[in-house]
Amino acid sequence: MTKYLLNKFLYTVDRDPSLVERYRDDAQGTVAWWEANLANALLNGHTGEAGTWQRLTDEERAALTGHDYVALFSLGAHPFLTLTLFIAMFERDHDEPLAFQKQYAARLAHFDLPYPDIAT
Repeated sequence: MTKYLLNKFLYTVDRDPSLVERYRDDAQGTVAWWEANLANALLNGHTGEAGTWQRLTDEERAALTGHDYVALFSLGAHPFLTLTLFIAMFERDHDEPLAFQKQYAARLAHFDLPYPDIAT
């Protein structure tokens, strides 16, 4: 499992408003583009260096392309990263303040302690 890469995706997309919109509108294309172009890039550093070996698992890719934050949580994605990104993408679809956050909490309510390990 590549929790680091999964969290790196959530982190980098959440911090770029154009990527947030791209991911909302075309999750499969955005995940494929990100994996090909940014997955192995060093963040906040020299752009000339990159790794070559990191790849999302099929299960992680499916959760990301399906906007499935419950599956992402199960896989060990950090809940703060999923919550902030998915608020940016889907809060506007709800009429009430905090409606998306309440939906997020309800969909994760079946998890008992200990929660999935989020350590990378």
